[in-house]
Amino acid sequence: MSSSSANKVPVVVFDSPQAAAKALAAEFSELIRSRASEGKTAVLGLATGSTPLPFYAELIRLHKEEELSFQNVVTFNLDEYAGLPREHKESYWHFMHSNLFDHVDILAENIHLPSGTVTEAEIPTHCAEYEQAIVDAGGLDFQILGIGRTGHIGFNEPGSPKNSLTRAIELDQITREDAAPAFDGIENVPTSAITMGCGTILTARKIVLMAWGENKAAIVKEAVQGPVNDIVSASFLQEHDDARFFLDTPAASAL
Repeated sequence: MSSSSANKVPVVVFDSPQAAAKALAAEFSELIRSRASEGKTAVLGLATGSTPLPFYAELIRLHKEEELSFQNVVTFNLDEYAGLPREHKESYWHFMHSNLFDHVDILAENIHLPSGTVTEAEIPTHCAEYEQAIVDAGGLDFQILGIGRTGHIGFNEPGSPKNSLTRAIELDQITREDAAPAFDGIENVPTSAITMGCGTILTARKIVLMAWGENKAAIVKEAVQGPVNDIVSASFLQEHDDARFFLDTPAASAL
């Protein structure tokens, strides 16, 4: 545990992303199993990108080696690129299936991601329905997050209000530049996305934000020690009742 008095949110520092992923997956496993024993579902908020990959690998291992069933798990993903069909190799639908869902026993009807292919006219209704689906599922028990170089959680780019809900958002240039290699050039990166809002994320009963590597150290410091503001949406976690940052040593190096 990093005990710097300057930290405004609990920080746990691990030797490696794999060690952090193992600790986080153990918490998820305990939640899933305890809910299953009560005949209830566990509602999990999931994230994409390279950051959660070791975590998803550990969940798959728990499923295959320690009989962790996902039959009672309901998932909601943070976001999806606008304009990408599910089968596109960079869609978050494709990402989640290839890195987690295809390898565990989760029920197809329990998987929720925003759609990248709704028409512009349909977006407000689609977003409202996504919000309602979370409520109908009983709310988010546990939300995992990464952090972008702009400080975003989900795709809540600078200027996203604390009470924002699921909506379409224009992607920041830095965010698009970071995605460019995966899309074989920035000209192929979508310019907008649908994202859960900061307000939606903050309704989760537990939140863990993961960050690895020295290139995240500066923005982690802003989120953990800086003022709470809409320029760095991750700073809103300082005001959450049960939010923690799971960092590897390089990501914690500026704290």
